[in-house]
Amino acid sequence: MNSRKKFIVSHAPFWHYGSNINERSYHTMLAALPAVLLGVFQYGLPALAVVALSVSTSIFWEWAFSAVTKRPNTVGDGNAALIGVLLAMLIPATAPWWAVLTATFIAIVICKQIFGGIGGNSFNPVVLALAILILSWKDIFYFDSALVDYDLGFIMYHPLVALKAFGTNAISDFSIGDLLLGRQVGGIGSTFGLGLIVGGIYLILRGFIRWEISVSFLVGILVSATLFHLADPTRFAGPIFHLLTGYTLIGAFFLATEDSSSPVNFIPMLIYGAVGGIVTVIIRSIGAYADGVVYAILVINMVNPLLDKIRPKALGKVA
Repeated sequence: MNSRKKFIVSHAPFWHYGSNINERSYHTMLAALPAVLLGVFQYGLPALAVVALSVSTSIFWEWAFSAVTKRPNTVGDGNAALIGVLLAMLIPATAPWWAVLTATFIAIVICKQIFGGIGGNSFNPVVLALAILILSWKDIFYFDSALVDYDLGFIMYHPLVALKAFGTNAISDFSIGDLLLGRQVGGIGSTFGLGLIVGGIYLILRGFIRWEISVSFLVGILVSATLFHLADPTRFAGPIFHLLTGYTLIGAFFLATEDSSSPVNFIPMLIYGAVGGIVTVIIRSIGAYADGVVYAILVINMVNPLLDKIRPKALGKVA
């Protein structure tokens, strides 16, 4: 009888800091909570209904897909709920129920699960679903008309739309304080600049997102917006305005930093974020859309596999 011994090979010991998917999901929702609460406070029950519908249908699509495909139920990891929260933050409080339902279906089933679930998607599910929604029903995202029935005590037109149409004279009444405190028209949870900054810093300090992407994204916006403003101050706004309006802050801290669609190495992360910020300002300044964050993030998601090929040289030398 031929006696053979098994050669057992073990993985090398790795250090793990204890974080997991559900912890990241719940802490990200916690970081987004101040911006969501202000949106609900400003826009009332319609905003609360959009948030509730977005979260509940995201969870439902996740559960339904797992049941149909007989895969393990992943609702408990909180990722579906997080996708629902982020989608709700980007859309107006007056969005119809069928649009919310469609957006969550696209995000969970098409953009996430069909690609294999968490870690398999090349594009951020929230961003791709929102882009499809904007292209399909753009009138829903014309915030000036969508929110025309509200009178919240501040200027009720979208600052980036006004800039695109009339130049810098139309935005002179928007103060930095107003923009930081959410006194601007926009998505339910995308206007409270101070809340998004605090939430982003919290996620960075806790290690749930990488500072390299967020900071380089904002630096890309600062530099490119400054150059455009110097070229024509009457047409192009200054960098601070671009930082505090539209989807800039939620994009820098909550969207561009999504794990599976962003790089993991230091230099690629810096390039990834900077390119996203630059493309955002280019679209806003000379493109067809007032706010270019969504499409800029899709662009950097697309080039992410190429960027991640940039790796540090191995130590040592060839013998």
